[in-house]
Amino acid sequence: MNSRLSTLLLLAISVLLSSCMADKKSNETESTEAPSEWVSLFDGESFNGWEMYGEEPFTEHWSIVDGAIACNAGIGEENVGFFRSVMTKADYGNFELELEYKIAKGGNSGIFYHVVEKEEWGHDYASGPEYQVLDDEFSRSETEPYKMVASSYAMYPAAATKKPNPHMQWNKVKIIYNEGHVEHWLNGEKVLEFEEGSEDWLAKKAAGKWANADSYAASTTGRISLQNHGDEVYYRNIRIKEL
Repeated sequence: MNSRLSTLLLLAISVLLSSCMADKKSNETESTEAPSEWVSLFDGESFNGWEMYGEEPFTEHWSIVDGAIACNAGIGEENVGFFRSVMTKADYGNFELELEYKIAKGGNSGIFYHVVEKEEWGHDYASGPEYQVLDDEFSRSETEPYKMVASSYAMYPAAATKKPNPHMQWNKVKIIYNEGHVEHWLNGEKVLEFEEGSEDWLAKKAAGKWANADSYAASTTGRISLQNHGDEVYYRNIRIKEL
């Protein structure tokens, strides 16, 4: 092989290798880039991005304590009655939501999504499906499985194998909503899965608490809200990823 041919062959091999490396880098970039990034919904210091459902300004029930959104901070096992929720100012459709909560002994609260604010509806639960937050062990308000912690309130119970941490200890929640497919996670385990709008879902709605509530789950977009059921509860590390 003459020197000219050798040089051309080496150049061809070099170009081919460079092209392969570029393609590999491009593919790696594509595989590591998520279609949507996690966005923090709470900065740990202020209520920026949040507002009251149906009221301004924030009521005295809500505060920020040690980097968490606090509801009825310091009341212990007392219940002060049902009041308005706080909710995000932004609407979300398909999403993955993560947060942590801790709740007082016997306490009740909830995480709602696709909440629509209308004066005639009064509260977030009129429109938004709820991930139930509850101290199951000492519950003063609920006893039915489909109203206990991690359930889709008054619709679907969470798995009996769920492992909530005791009152006033942090629990990790994940909620996924994607084109009607819903998942509830508790402390790293999937404890509930269902299809919103399916025949089974419609039958449960028609036979239960929401039978005459045309507003319930009527929207596939809306706010994220945290409930004030009159008990002491804390929420932190709240973040969302749109799907």
